[in-house]
Formats: sequence, structure tokens, C-alpha cells
Amino acid sequence: MKKIWNQLGHSLFAEDESSRKTKHILKTVFFFYILVLLKVIVFKYPLARLEAIAASWTKEVVWEGLGTANFTLFKTIRMYIRYWGKLNSFENLFGNVLAFVPLGFLLPFLQKESRRFWILFLDAFVLVCCIELFQLFTAFGAFDVDDILLNCVGALLGYAVFSRCLRDARRTQEK
Repeated sequence: MKKIWNQLGHSLFAEDESSRKTKHILKTVFFFYILVLLKVIVFKYPLARLEAIAASWTKEVVWEGLGTANFTLFKTIRMYIRYWGKLNSFENLFGNVLAFVPLGFLLPFLQKESRRFWILFLDAFVLVCCIELFQLFTAFGAFDVDDILLNCVGALLGYAVFSRCLRDARRTQEK
């Protein structure tokens, strides 16, 4: 594990063949991560059900989505905590966080601008809002402002791990 950690840190500053291979691997992992993320969050239903949802798209369906959406911060989180043993609370709360940890960790390796906290936060926020708005207007899920919060927390946790890797890499480089 330490070897992988060191190689990741090395790839942040070096331009050698090893670093290029590591970056290529990270790009491939990121690509598949985004595909899995979209499958799990947006296209989570079987194809036949997605087709049925798409076939039912009307203005009324969009209005219904607006009616069932949660625009109140902490409303869903409080509900999951209150009914911890009765709902799939653990999966929803921690799943929404953990699903975006890889984004916060991988994106700064692939996009130098995202190594800055606020840029990474903005990248994560925009992606999550796009997913939630897509769910709102397509009925392929339910819009929930708490999901935006939890997903961004996950991305920031991933960024914290990246920052640790960056700090360790800088220390190693200074030696």
C-alpha cells in the first residue's frame, strides 16, 4: 500500500514514464468510476423500467417530481436518523457520502485546477447538482437537497485524502 501511495505522490510532480503510466491508469479508473456512479445513481432501475418512465414523460410528471422533491436541508437526513432501524438509512446516508469520495480523490490528480479546495468543491457541487436536476426533470430518481450535501461531503473527504497524499509527496520531494 505504501508503494502505491508513494507512486501516486510521485505522479503529482514527475513527468517520467512511470508517472505517465500512473496518470493513464488514474484516467481509466476515473472513467469507469463515472460510469459506475451514473449507473448506480441515475440509471439504477432495469432498462424496461427506465423505458416505461421515459414513455410517461409529460408536463404533469415533471410537476409531480417537483411536488415530491426535497428542497429542505436536513429533512431527509433527520428522517433517516429518526427511523434508523426501519429504513435503509445506513445505505442512504453513508452511500451518498462514500459514492463521491473517489471523485474528490481522483479529480485533483487529473485536473491541476482541482487541487485547490474551492475549485474541487465547485466541480463536485456542479456535478452533483446536474445529477439531482436530471433526476428531478426525468423522474429517474428523486431530487433531494440532502443528497447534494452528502455527496459534496464525500467529495471533500476524498479531497482530504488527496491533500494528505500531496503533502506526503511534497515532503518526499524535499528530501
